Amino acid sequence: MSPNTIAVLSIFLVTCAALITLVFVKPAVMIGGKKISIFWLAPLCGAIALTAGGFITPAEIAAGLTSAGDVNPIKILLLFFSMTMMSVYLDEIGFFRLLAHKVLGRAKGSQTTLFFLLYGLVSVLTVFTSNDIIVLTFTPFICHFAKSARIDPLPYLVSEFVAANTWSMALIIGNPTNIYLMSGTGISFLSYTAKMILPTAMAGLISLGVLYLIFKKKLKSPLNPEDSPAPTVDLPTEVIGLVHLGGCILLLSVSSFLNLPMWLITCLFFLSLVVFTMAIGFFRRRSVFLIARCIIRAPWDLAPFVISMFILVLALGKYGITGALGGFLSQPETVGGTVASFGVSSFFAANVVNNIPMSVLYSSVIGGMESSPLTVAALFSAVIGSNLGAFFTPTGALAGIMWTGQLHDHGVSFSFTRFVKYGATVAVPAITAALLGLWLCL
Repeated sequence: MSPNTIAVLSIFLVTCAALITLVFVKPAVMIGGKKISIFWLAPLCGAIALTAGGFITPAEIAAGLTSAGDVNPIKILLLFFSMTMMSVYLDEIGFFRLLAHKVLGRAKGSQTTLFFLLYGLVSVLTVFTSNDIIVLTFTPFICHFAKSARIDPLPYLVSEFVAANTWSMALIIGNPTNIYLMSGTGISFLSYTAKMILPTAMAGLISLGVLYLIFKKKLKSPLNPEDSPAPTVDLPTEVIGLVHLGGCILLLSVSSFLNLPMWLITCLFFLSLVVFTMAIGFFRRRSVFLIARCIIRAPWDLAPFVISMFILVLALGKYGITGALGGFLSQPETVGGTVASFGVSSFFAANVVNNIPMSVLYSSVIGGMESSPLTVAALFSAVIGSNLGAFFTPTGALAGIMWTGQLHDHGVSFSFTRFVKYGATVAVPAITAALLGLWLCL
């Protein structure tokens, strides 16, 4: 290796170590009574170090950020944030809380029934929205409900987290890692879904079975929830939100036939949602701050995180490091071998550097491979690893970092060791099933 290559690799590894340290020690700080995430500072400092050291120039960074292709972090972030804010819109008007209340009413005093109903609801909603939004929405509900019903919240919290990070594989929009890995590959929304339905279903059913076996004893005690009125939802805004989200997903499914980029579709639907909401708010003389609340709630710390990691990966590619990694992972020149190699390695890599940086890195690695059926196998395997890696350790995904923070805020004790204990028990059979399902599809 040349001295520059060693320096770039060293900066990358130090950045990853700093990121893990921040996640463990201090992922967020309190400023003015508000929690502010700081985990993104590690990759930002790494990107600055590379630029200041002359290993990558501002012109090279600008060219990467403004490239005409779909593997462009700006376009990917626009897609993610516009979809996220449409999902947050439904949460702000109380749609998800209403669904959760109805599910609770159908449990009829049985924790086992509630366990399966909640897993099903979270799974369905995750498919059509986003795993991060569902985790942020349902975790407080479960904590409050379990406290009022005087039951252990753990079976529901763990099953919610596992369901959200398993069924997020089904559609491209379920996880920002899916979006990043698939951007620029030429794989359509429908083609992606066709290949990922079986692996997702197999992993989802295996996960559900393992979770039930783990918590079977805890679910035997009766359920005695307090009676509470159903949350009220404003019908016009509910219709507007559902129509826009549903219409957006429908158009995304045929975007390849219309030759329309997905980021443009999602942005246009969100802008339309803004216009309709502002108009109905004006004519009905109701508050027009709903959109402002959606914008405020979006996870904006993802932007510097993704862009900084993109710069780090640009440098790795410039000095041939990603090419070397791709060559090493591509040694088993069969579909089955590639599925295992990229699936298992991405699963563990997500837990070392977090799933978004892993996806940025693997996107570059796979992009440097010669186009073939093995490339397709590598892409879908990395998608599986980026999603299921989330429930192996808390560092596996941003969802894990946010989720453990929420549990702490609600007084639920859930240590790193306990996370791994439950996570590994579910994750190992889940990824085995998912990779087997993918191999069958390919």
